[in-house]
Amino acid sequence: MNIIKPRYVNVFKRLYITITLALLLSVGAKAQYDASFSHYWDMEPYFNPAAVGKQPKLNVVAAYALDMAGFENNPRTMYLGADMPFFLLGAYHGAGVSLINDQIGLFTHQRIALQYAYKHKLFGGNISVGAQFGFLNEQFDGSKVDLGESNDPAFATSDVKGNAMDLAAGIYYTHGRWYAGVSAQHLTSPLVELGETNELQIDPTYYLTGGYNIKLRNPFVTIPTSVLVRTDTKAYRADISARIVYTNEKKLMYAGVSYSPTNSVTALIGGSFHGINLSYSYEMYTSAISLGNGSHELMVSYQTDLNLFKKGKNKHKSVRIL
Repeated sequence: MNIIKPRYVNVFKRLYITITLALLLSVGAKAQYDASFSHYWDMEPYFNPAAVGKQPKLNVVAAYALDMAGFENNPRTMYLGADMPFFLLGAYHGAGVSLINDQIGLFTHQRIALQYAYKHKLFGGNISVGAQFGFLNEQFDGSKVDLGESNDPAFATSDVKGNAMDLAAGIYYTHGRWYAGVSAQHLTSPLVELGETNELQIDPTYYLTGGYNIKLRNPFVTIPTSVLVRTDTKAYRADISARIVYTNEKKLMYAGVSYSPTNSVTALIGGSFHGINLSYSYEMYTSAISLGNGSHELMVSYQTDLNLFKKGKNKHKSVRIL
């Protein structure tokens, strides 16, 4: 059977489709299966199930990323996740659910996942161990393939689909102003059959994240810093980010920058509006790609305080913290 490798242009060398796939080779991290998000610090359950229920709040996050603007068939990714903590049998836990739809060229990658985390106090902080059970759905739109005069049976010429189970696990530790986490996605290396002649092999991806919240003399201003490194052992991507956050009563605004070595520089701006946290980022590639062909990302989140740990009480309160 033929092996289809996602996000690599050599699969489509005989097809008259997307210039974008060729350009992906110039952005090494994009060759990995998992999509990248600029707002990764607000979307930690996306790559680490141990981060669910991190705060005593119901947390809902939605994000939409449009990569390589201006190119035909450019990558477009949508994410929706929700998580919350709960208290059961004398221990703290976290639970979450996430949905992702990632379209690149003629491929569509979809995942729905349930997440669980067990939490425990350790060395003055809190450690969380999490697991994720997911279901992958892969689709290749072969009806848009143009083989010219060739009738090579190796290429699907109809809409083919396949699915597989997917597992992930992670550890997450918080202590005062800093945190750190390590996780792995696609632990079972899912193999998805697409039609009768092709299959898609998904390699495990490993993540390392951490951050520190810098306090200033001005009580209204803080500088959260964070880093995320991921690799599938064939390619890697690192993101180093810092934001200046201004908080005063019900007002919250921030601006920041993120740098990914050999890949890109990203500018971010956000704030709270009527209880909704809204943030936008623009990623500018440091390769030969034009400044105007960067990536747009919009993130929207909402948090509600929960008091589920005292019998007979369940208070809800809107918060405005990104």
